[in-house]
Amino acid sequence: MRWEELDREPCSLARSLSIVGDRWTLLVLRECFLRVRRFEEFEQRLGIARHVLADRLKKLTEAGVLRKEPYQERPRREEYRLTEKGLDLYPVMLSLLDWGDKWMAGPEGPPLLRRHKACGHVVHAVHVCSECGEPLDARSMTVEPGPGAPPAVLKAAGGDTK
Repeated sequence: MRWEELDREPCSLARSLSIVGDRWTLLVLRECFLRVRRFEEFEQRLGIARHVLADRLKKLTEAGVLRKEPYQERPRREEYRLTEKGLDLYPVMLSLLDWGDKWMAGPEGPPLLRRHKACGHVVHAVHVCSECGEPLDARSMTVEPGPGAPPAVLKAAGGDTK
């Protein structure tokens, strides 16, 4: 499998990685969730080369994760805002942050805490079954072919290929 062909793989994770699967893209998204919107501010906060930043912002915009919105007409200047598709990445980012806080933070603890506005508590990503509410982890799951599975996957799983 070639990196530039991930978006054509019959795997939702591979297709997702085709958009968000490099370090700079995830860091750009982190800044978006911290309400950074303008090119120069991304560049300054990330210390990223202009051409790399322009490429990542273009890719995220073309994928519908970000949208450009004008904030000045003369000269025309645009800022980047998360779309609904982009906002749906927040639980993914929370999960990565929690993993990093647990396994990668130094002895002094995590650098940032996430506090829920409604109740005031510091929160962590929690994954529960959408149907019964039980906690989810790798040991409590099985995987089976879905409606988008290619025939080879169905055949390997013993399913009907018609």
